[in-house]
This record gives sequence, structure tokens and C-alpha cells, in this order.
Amino acid sequence: MPPAGKGTKQIAVNRKALHDYFVLDRFEAGIELTGTEVKSIRTGGLNMKDCYARVKNGELWIHGMHISPYKQGSYFNADPDRDKRLLMHKREITRLGSRVQQEGLALVPLSLYFKNSLVKVELGLCKGKKLYDKRNDAAEKSARREIDRKLKEANA
Repeated sequence: MPPAGKGTKQIAVNRKALHDYFVLDRFEAGIELTGTEVKSIRTGGLNMKDCYARVKNGELWIHGMHISPYKQGSYFNADPDRDKRLLMHKREITRLGSRVQQEGLALVPLSLYFKNSLVKVELGLCKGKKLYDKRNDAAEKSARREIDRKLKEANA
């Protein structure tokens, strides 16, 4: 979740990433967008289901994030599936790149949000879950739901 506070508005959450990965660490990054892309995001034209981030030539790039073309954008619209550059300090980028390379982790965008009119991405340094991990999480979730249901019935 993005840092809750004044001027923060959630745009999208990558629920599939939270299902498929253990999130070890979270980072905030800016994203380089065109004006029509920001307008399209404001209208809800965003899909971040299968997107991921990668360090390439000392820069951080996000791949697979689809931003639908803005309807009133005419020829100003950018390619919806283009790679978008993420903005972080160079030191942070090199540290992330080395951890991904050495430890076999993945950089996955977890959420997108507005922070004081700027679009920010929450990146997660993630480790993949095995099938049995996903089953354990589902069992814990259903057990918690059942406990809450029983408590609600007892209090009502």
C-alpha cells in the first residue's frame, strides 16, 4: 500500500503480484509519462496485471504496463505498451539491480498512485511463491474469514 496521507490517491493495485510473490521490501519510484498517458490513467485506462521492472544500462524500466490511448489525444498518444522509465536515485537503482542479480529476486510493481499530482509506482523486491505456499495462504485466509464470521454471529 502507498504511504497513506494527504494528497495520496490510489490508482491501481497489482493483486496478482501479491498472490504470486512474497514481498521482501518495498520502494517508491516516479514514472516518466506523457500528458495523454496521465489523462488516460485518471480515467482508469490502466492494466498492470503482467508487468515487471528491470534494470537495464543503469536505468530502471517497467515492461508490460498497458496504458490505453486517451480518447481525445489524437496524434499525441504514445504507444500503449511502450516501456516506461522509472525514476529513482542512481545508488538505489544499482543496489536493486545487484540484489536482483545475486539473490534471484524479481522487481514487481505492486501499485500505482497519485502523490501530490505526481504519479508514483510502488515497487516490490519479491521472491516467487511455490504452489504449496499459495495453498497455505488460501487456507489461512479462509480460516480468518470463518473466525470473523463466527465472532460476528456471536456478537449479533
